[in-house]
Amino acid sequence: MNKLSVLFLLLFFFFTTKLFAQTYSQYNTGTLFDSFENPSQRSFIPDSSRMYASNFLIPNIDGNFFLTGDAQKTLKNRYYNGYYKNDLLKIGSGNNYNNINANANAYILMFKVFTSLNGNSELGFFIQTKGNFRGAFTDENVALLNGATDFPNSSYTNVLNSRYNYQLYGQGGFTYREQVTKQFAFGIKLGYVTGIYDATVNIDQSKINFNKKADTAALYLGGTYRKTRSINAIPIFNPGLTASIGTTYKTEDGYIIQGNIKDLGFIHWSHLMRIYNFSVANETTIKGLSTPERESNVYDAFISAMHNNGKDISYTTPLDGTAELSVSKLYWLGDNNAVSYSPTLIASKELFYNGFTGVLVNPVSYQNYTATVSMSYDNNQLFNLGGQLMIKSPNAEFFIGSDKLLQSGRLILAGMGSQKEINEYGSFTGADIYVGVSFKFGPIIEHPMNASYIPINEDDNKGFLGRMWDKIFNPHAGSLQNN
Repeated sequence: MNKLSVLFLLLFFFFTTKLFAQTYSQYNTGTLFDSFENPSQRSFIPDSSRMYASNFLIPNIDGNFFLTGDAQKTLKNRYYNGYYKNDLLKIGSGNNYNNINANANAYILMFKVFTSLNGNSELGFFIQTKGNFRGAFTDENVALLNGATDFPNSSYTNVLNSRYNYQLYGQGGFTYREQVTKQFAFGIKLGYVTGIYDATVNIDQSKINFNKKADTAALYLGGTYRKTRSINAIPIFNPGLTASIGTTYKTEDGYIIQGNIKDLGFIHWSHLMRIYNFSVANETTIKGLSTPERESNVYDAFISAMHNNGKDISYTTPLDGTAELSVSKLYWLGDNNAVSYSPTLIASKELFYNGFTGVLVNPVSYQNYTATVSMSYDNNQLFNLGGQLMIKSPNAEFFIGSDKLLQSGRLILAGMGSQKEINEYGSFTGADIYVGVSFKFGPIIEHPMNASYIPINEDDNKGFLGRMWDKIFNPHAGSLQNN
């Protein structure tokens, strides 16, 4: 069994991903990725940028995870060295939980067009895939994968209680962004969602009786298991909708205030969905607890125990929506203003979970090059140090970064054979990476003063939302007033 499948086996019923993390260093960068994640952010610069922008089907990706709890050392040793090191696991109470969270986000296609200088408006289209997970498991869950060795007693109750959920979906749609006034911009992102896979396990009752002479155990599990019977990427099944709304306001003293409601939506799961209400009264036998196949035997026993008393169902789940607020200001450094620094403070809150994160992003730019250092702290009391490198011209951009720079580096060292990093037991183990590229093409966007058509009326410089704004808040704009 290769390392990838071993890791999947170890984390199966515990793998929870929806890491509450964003590509925070992309805030206010003006990249194509930034404009799709934060709809009020512009991606074109008149008189410099070309009219069309796309990633040309080169995926722009973001992936991350973290693991907390006593099982960090155990799972890293199993993954990298092929054996268990369970000295930090606490067996017997069932109260020592490990939490693992992860997130995956990939833009398969991004395409945007600068539609009009009237209102500085942009229209975009996208195809995106996201995976979100969340879960918790006890020390005993991990120890059992190594057999009965670490269980001194013959019987345990409620030490295997665990929970996880997993959701994978695709979406496609459009974005629209307009500079409503010189200070205020508005953007919206709407998408049609298709659910690909969904699974939720909640084990709230458990019991295990070991027969060490027979090398077996009697397993009893009670709870619910709801899942998609098979992966389904056909877009007419499991439909849903999603919306993101963003606003940007620039104050007179230069502060940029940005607010976003992201991924507010739902999926209605109705195709090949099933729920199992399995009872703790049912016994499942785990065989061969000391054999090389013990991991697979434990896995198979859990799966068998959870597939009892099933029926077809349909249900609706919310997407991983977040609310975000940021404040930023640009500073020029040096006598010739060659270097810029634009610190950004971000607050991000999950809408349907309790996750909250505060972030300080520190980008320093020189010509087409930007280096960014970010610091974040969340409600799990986890501190993260991130970094990003970006090369950005008016018509091309490339960026690569990590919001968990130190932890990602430690995992790389562990993969290179550092036993010190494998045994490292800190507040969490984690990794994060994001990378993106896009290009602009077509004719250069001409400012009205340089264009073949020069608007006579000031209203000609405004888009649809800008004209509505004037009708509501400035109804006499452009008209002559009597003395």
